[in-house]
Amino acid sequence: MSAAVTTAAETISSGRAALGIELGSTRIKACLVDADDPTRVLATGSHAWENRYRDGNWTYALEDVWTGVQTAYVALAADVKRRHGVEIETLAAAGVSAMMHGYLAFDAEGDLLVPFRTWRNTSTERAAGVLSELLGTNIPLRWSIAHLYQAVLDEEDHIPDLHSFTTLAGYVHEKLTGRRVLGIGDASGMFPIDVATRDYDAAMMAKFDRLVTDRAPGLELRRLLPDVLVAGEAAGELTAEGAALLDPSGVLRPGVLFCAPEGDAGTGMVATNSVAPRTGNVSAGTSIFAMVVLERPLRRAHDELDLVTTPAGDLVAMVHCNNGASELAAWVGMFERFAAIAGGTLDADEVFEALFLESLDGAPDAGGLLAYNHLAGEPIAGLHEGRPLVVRTPDSRLTLANFMRAQLYGVFGTLALGMRVLSEEGVELDRMYAHGGVFRTAGVAQRFLAGALDAPVAVAATASEGGAWGIAVLAAFAADTAGHPLDTYLTDRVFVQTTFESLDPDPEDVPGFAAYLTRYRAGLAIEHAAIAATP
Repeated sequence: MSAAVTTAAETISSGRAALGIELGSTRIKACLVDADDPTRVLATGSHAWENRYRDGNWTYALEDVWTGVQTAYVALAADVKRRHGVEIETLAAAGVSAMMHGYLAFDAEGDLLVPFRTWRNTSTERAAGVLSELLGTNIPLRWSIAHLYQAVLDEEDHIPDLHSFTTLAGYVHEKLTGRRVLGIGDASGMFPIDVATRDYDAAMMAKFDRLVTDRAPGLELRRLLPDVLVAGEAAGELTAEGAALLDPSGVLRPGVLFCAPEGDAGTGMVATNSVAPRTGNVSAGTSIFAMVVLERPLRRAHDELDLVTTPAGDLVAMVHCNNGASELAAWVGMFERFAAIAGGTLDADEVFEALFLESLDGAPDAGGLLAYNHLAGEPIAGLHEGRPLVVRTPDSRLTLANFMRAQLYGVFGTLALGMRVLSEEGVELDRMYAHGGVFRTAGVAQRFLAGALDAPVAVAATASEGGAWGIAVLAAFAADTAGHPLDTYLTDRVFVQTTFESLDPDPEDVPGFAAYLTRYRAGLAIEHAAIAATP
């Protein structure tokens, strides 16, 4: 056995590893790192899952949550056994992250009152509009408070029995530790945060309570919301019941320290070292969003921008788009099938790479083609339902290169609309990082994003695994006793030797994407017509 393997085995056996679990839109990932050197990934595991559209709502069944978490953990434990020859009996720390926002409502006995309503649902338009005007800040359709108020407006039967509501990360954390808490970044997607107090905005909560007093007598928002914690604070310990939920083999012992549960936006900021002012990141998956850490408050509220926080509680402008790379992946899947029936031997990753590289030969404006990736409603684009479309004029140039460039541009289209608003606010960035599977093919999606933003974009080696690794880093931070601020810990302890590959905007891509975006904005009328024409 080599010295490196022996060291890893000793780290795990002595309980000096940190575990991160993230429940993403399509995969649940587990990542084990050395708590003393979080850049050192010791093992990974994962499980694929998909949301379901049931009775007009995008949802996941809670039994699928636990099947997925256990499967990912079991796969990680098997990876540990295979690579290091030991078992995980205890850990230095652990943490849970998941998709932000949405609505998980429980009664006093802890029973789910209505099926989980995810961030992807856009049925809260009336509630979000009223709350945005009342509170003087943008309340997006997917925020937990919008879901709650919409249920109040609709006089849903479960409201009188409501005892608590939370996010997916908060739910999993509570089942594992017994603590009803949230990291401040995730909490900021439930209800607005006062960055001075690092807690929910008390004045806004009072306004909400007065708003619902007639429709929902006795409803007190503060009693319903989970407590708020910042990065580094202890958020409970793994209980015996939680250990059995996580590790059905019974090897993992209770008592493990947990960091505060965080949202995928927060772990994305950690995974790209973009938690300090004037830094930002783009995370691309089923959804796509940009997080920009602000130096000052914005001059006014904008429908395109959410105000959330970093895991340490600093103010962030978030451009969140419900639709990311899923439509792109569907088209690549079709080409993969064509390759298979034509006798090819390319696997999925090779098909992705080939098509991405082909897009580099496309025209800077995608040859007049347009691709809309809207599988679900997209508030920034003014769409309450999704209608994925490929559109072209008779004189456009339909080539594979232009088609693939249009698809990749389409991933960034709605995001670019929101980022234009930030630019108009005078927000400046020193660094913009990107992570997510779409950036795995070097220099393609990264280049097009740089052209879309007209700014350099950097990608690190962890670009495709960011979330699960990011929450593992937050777990290690909670176990660290040095007392450094999060941004200092990341810069000095985690990213000190990390190399980021940065690309400046291509001089032809910037005007090319700008031309594409002008057509894209005008072409949204086609999307609205397609929605209206559907019976």
